[in-house]
Amino acid sequence: MKYISEFRNGHLAQMLAQKIQQTVEFDRHYALMEFCGGHTHAIHRYGLPTLLPHNIELIHGPGCPVCILPIARIDYAIALSHLPNIILCSYGDMLRVPGSDQYSLLKARAKGADVRMVYSIDDALTLARHNPTKEVIFFAIGFETTTPPTAVALLQAQQEKLKNFSVFCNHVLTPIAMQALLETEKNTDDSAVALDGFIGPSHVSIIIGSDAYKSVAEKYRKPVVIAGFEPLDVMQSILMLVKMVNQQQYGIQNQYTRAVTHKGSTKCLQFIAQTLELRDTFEWRGLGWMANSAMKIKKEFAEFDAELRFPLTIAEGKEHKACECSAILRGLKKPKDCKLFAIACTPENPLGSCMVSSEGACAAHYAYGRLSE
Repeated sequence: MKYISEFRNGHLAQMLAQKIQQTVEFDRHYALMEFCGGHTHAIHRYGLPTLLPHNIELIHGPGCPVCILPIARIDYAIALSHLPNIILCSYGDMLRVPGSDQYSLLKARAKGADVRMVYSIDDALTLARHNPTKEVIFFAIGFETTTPPTAVALLQAQQEKLKNFSVFCNHVLTPIAMQALLETEKNTDDSAVALDGFIGPSHVSIIIGSDAYKSVAEKYRKPVVIAGFEPLDVMQSILMLVKMVNQQQYGIQNQYTRAVTHKGSTKCLQFIAQTLELRDTFEWRGLGWMANSAMKIKKEFAEFDAELRFPLTIAEGKEHKACECSAILRGLKKPKDCKLFAIACTPENPLGSCMVSSEGACAAHYAYGRLSE
């Protein structure tokens, strides 16, 4: 309870807001990207934009793991679920993300596929143990935060010789996405948004450490402040970023010192290195194909790789023609700029991935931001 009460103190929030007001240079525009969907949720939930000066713009980035998965990978998971003798396990959000022609895992289940929502990959392992005549596939998604449990499950499955368990691996890497955004900006592409700094992700940084962003920050001369999820965390991080921008500083600062270290979790990184390796290339929704931006299962664990055990040919995914998720994930547009937002596309009937997960910009804006505007 300590961190809930102390880091949501209204009086301290007002003091931080005043400090930010006093620190900003009013002839300057501050474009700050909150990379993590959890920060987007906190920003809208606590009404932080209403406390900030008008020249600070908070821009949502590709920090929602559900949102950035391309249509083709969702189509692959749906195709796996329709194979005979398969139990496909997924986190709840992924069941509702529309693939091509608005077909989802939830709709596949309605048509008879054995698709099950799980709370962790350990639930999938349990299903495999209890259903030896079925092939259990875990639909693994997420940034570095959710990668260690997948790695541990692979080690456990190998130790137990669990022959009916496999993983459809879609783990992606945060620093590479930051680099892709900044590289596009550097090339002055029309598809780029000019950024002054990043509110760095929390849980990801617990795993990989704050030093993981150092090369990106130094190469592109941008400030990155690792921030906690509570409203005062975000407000303090914005103040730190404003000071860095004013002084033309770049590099890494860590606001979330109570959880994030320079090197991250050595044990988790060891598990990942033991079981997973970099893919040559991987597609992100909104950012396209990026080299070394995702993980795949090592050949030593190939018997648990669903893509090798169940090879499928999937056509190019079809996005909804009017959906603006790709532009929103690049920071080029905001949810209100999409003509489907809160009309045809709602959390009950999502037409794009950004409306599905609570970490998605559209879902957060729908729940908290649209009425204040």
